[in-house]
Amino acid sequence: MNQGSKDLLRPAARCAAIAFTTLVLGLPAVAAAARDDDYTSRVARILARTPLIDGHNDLPWALRERNGGKLAAIDLHENWAGRPAPKDMAPLMTDMPRLRAGGVGGQFWSVWVPSELKGAEAVQVTLEQIDLVKRLVAAYPDDLALALTAADVRSIHRGKRIASLIGIEGGHQIDNSLATLRQMYALGARYMTLTHSRNNDWADSATDQPNHGGLTPFGKEVVKEMNRLGMLVDLSHVSEATMRDALAVSTAPVIFSHSSARGIVDHPRNVSDDVLALVARNGGVVMVNFYPGYVSAAAMRWDADRAAEQTRYSAPPFTGLYLGQPERAQAALAGWDAANPPPVVTLEEVADHIEYLRRVAGIDHIGIGSDFDGIPGGPKGLEGVDRYPALLAELLRRGWTDMDVAKLAGLNVLRVLESAEQAAKKLSAERPPSEATVPDHAGQ
Repeated sequence: MNQGSKDLLRPAARCAAIAFTTLVLGLPAVAAAARDDDYTSRVARILARTPLIDGHNDLPWALRERNGGKLAAIDLHENWAGRPAPKDMAPLMTDMPRLRAGGVGGQFWSVWVPSELKGAEAVQVTLEQIDLVKRLVAAYPDDLALALTAADVRSIHRGKRIASLIGIEGGHQIDNSLATLRQMYALGARYMTLTHSRNNDWADSATDQPNHGGLTPFGKEVVKEMNRLGMLVDLSHVSEATMRDALAVSTAPVIFSHSSARGIVDHPRNVSDDVLALVARNGGVVMVNFYPGYVSAAAMRWDADRAAEQTRYSAPPFTGLYLGQPERAQAALAGWDAANPPPVVTLEEVADHIEYLRRVAGIDHIGIGSDFDGIPGGPKGLEGVDRYPALLAELLRRGWTDMDVAKLAGLNVLRVLESAEQAAKKLSAERPPSEATVPDHAGQ
C-alpha cells in the first residue's frame, strides 16, 4: 500500500476513535483538537517539501495606491492584519510575517494597470509596476527572491525564501505590440492575462459586451507568440469565446490565474464545465479565486443589488435620485448597507469550488489564485495570506491525500510552467519572433 493510501485510512481510524471517546468519555473538544493538530502537522510537512504557489496577488497596486509605490513608507516586516486602511481602501492582506505563517513558497505578483489606461501610458505604468515588484524583492532579500523559471522556484523554496514571479493582468498593457510583449517577458513577466475587465482591440473580456466573438486573428498571434516565448497564457477575466479560441490555438498548457467554478456560481469570471474539460485536455490549471462574489451565489446577488442601489442614487450624467449631491448619495448607500449586510462566505465554500474543479477537470488541473489585495475582503477563514494552511487542512479533513494537496498547492502550476518552457525551446527554434500587427489583420 502506498503512502497516499495510508493517509486516506488514517482520518477514518481517527474518526472512529473520536466517536468512541465522545460516547464513552464525553471529550469531543479534546479529540477534535488532536485531530486538527494532526492536519496542521501534515500541511506543514507538505509545504516544507512543495512550494505553495499563489497565482495572483495585487499587493503591487495596493502599495501604489497607498503611497505611490514608495516602499520606505510602509514596513512589510510588520504584520498589518487588522490595521485600519486609508479611506476607501481595504486593509492590507499581505506582509512578510503572514506570508511566512501561510507557508507561501511562490507568488505571482500582479502588475495590473486599469483598463482605462491606453497606449503608451498603459505600457509606462506596467513598467513602473514591474520595477515596483523588483524593488520589493530587493527590499526584502531575506524573504523574497525573483524567479524566472520553474527551476528557480524550486531552488528558492529550498533556500527557504518566497519565489517571486511577475504576471501582467491585461492584454491592453502591451499596446497591441508583440515587440512590447517580448520586452515584458525579457523584464521577467511570466504570464499575461489576455484581457482585464474590458475588451481590448484583439480579445473579448468576460465582463464587457462581446465585440470580437473571442480572439481576433491578431489575438491568436499574441497567443502563439506567448507560446514561443514561454509566457503562460492566462484566461482569467476573458469571455468564454476567448477561452475557447485561446485553448484551440495554444500549444502549451494555459492557466486561469484566479477563477472559480461556474458550475457552483454562474458568474462570467468563473469557468464552465465545458471549458474545464478543454483545460484538462490542454494540460492547464485553474487556480481558484477567493473573491466572495465568485465563490457564493448569495454574495454575487448582493454585489449586483448594491451596484443597482448605488446607480439609483447617483448615475451620472443624467439620472440618479441624488445626482450632484454626493453627500446625500453616500449617506443613502450607507443606510442601505446597514439594512442589507453582505452574506457570510466561508473557507468551506472555497473548498467546495476546489473539489468541484477537481471532479470535473481532475486533480492535475487545479491550483490556488487568491486575488488577495485585489479584493475588498476574503471569505471567513481566508482573510489574508496566512490562512492557506487552514484551507489545505480542510481538504485533508475531506479525505484528500498529501499528494493531492501538494498538487493543488504548487506541483500542478510548476508542471505547467515547465511545459511552457519546454514548448518555447521547440517553438523558438522553429520560427522567428512574430512581426504581426493589428493593422495587418484589420477586417479579418
